[in-house]
Amino acid sequence: MTYTYWREEKKTWRKNLTVFLIVVIAVFSGVIVGSEFTGKQVVVYRDAPAGTPGVTGLNTFVYDDFSAEDISHFSAITIPAVDKDDRGVASTMFVQAVNGSGRILTDIDKLLFWVDTQNSIRRATQIAENYTGMNLSQYDIIYTIQANASVVGGPSAGVAMALATISALQNRSINDSVMITGSLNHDGTIGPVAGIVEKARASKNAGASVFLVPLTQSQQVTYKTREYCEKIGWMDFCTTETYPVKVDIEEDVGIHVIEVMTVEAAADYMLE
Repeated sequence: MTYTYWREEKKTWRKNLTVFLIVVIAVFSGVIVGSEFTGKQVVVYRDAPAGTPGVTGLNTFVYDDFSAEDISHFSAITIPAVDKDDRGVASTMFVQAVNGSGRILTDIDKLLFWVDTQNSIRRATQIAENYTGMNLSQYDIIYTIQANASVVGGPSAGVAMALATISALQNRSINDSVMITGSLNHDGTIGPVAGIVEKARASKNAGASVFLVPLTQSQQVTYKTREYCEKIGWMDFCTTETYPVKVDIEEDVGIHVIEVMTVEAAADYMLE
């Protein structure tokens, strides 16, 4: 009985010692890893810093986790979108380029982070790198989107993301009288998107006087329905017909619409 008791006590002691050693190793490792990152901080703004061109009255930041002197440049761009109720709305994207190691960071506090949004951000940085000729492995790019989750998603903000990234990297102002919609292809060409009329209205309501769209999308064909009835013999026969309506967006919305084919062409209008 005594032998069995001490054997169990020995097992318990060994188990406790093992747990203690694991805890000590974990704490020691944490200290080492933490020391590697000490002093590496970045300020990530939820709103534009004071003095940002084209933006006033905003100076709130999320957290002071990187030193302010490490910030390179900051840009803000207004993006037209369509919400879940098919209404045109305007959202704001902030982009910061800070000294770093090639990371792409995103504040997802209000962002429904769909796969196509991730792809748009990744492609935007690639196009910005090609356009500027800068080595982005020396920077961290931080994206913050102010919008209800329901309006953020899909590829239609791709070109705007690329232009905002270029603006941040080159410290160039964005012309806030111009807004744009369009998907972004790998070679910098601009692809078609939906909801052009709604986005044009959102752009006008946001104060823009010029709206940039993909090629062929300054006009839009929509389809409406109507009931047509005719008398056949002694009875009325009615059918529902679908017919096309061609909409000239500039005339319909009252904003100057310009078609652009590439990011380079769009930059001529939007970047100062």
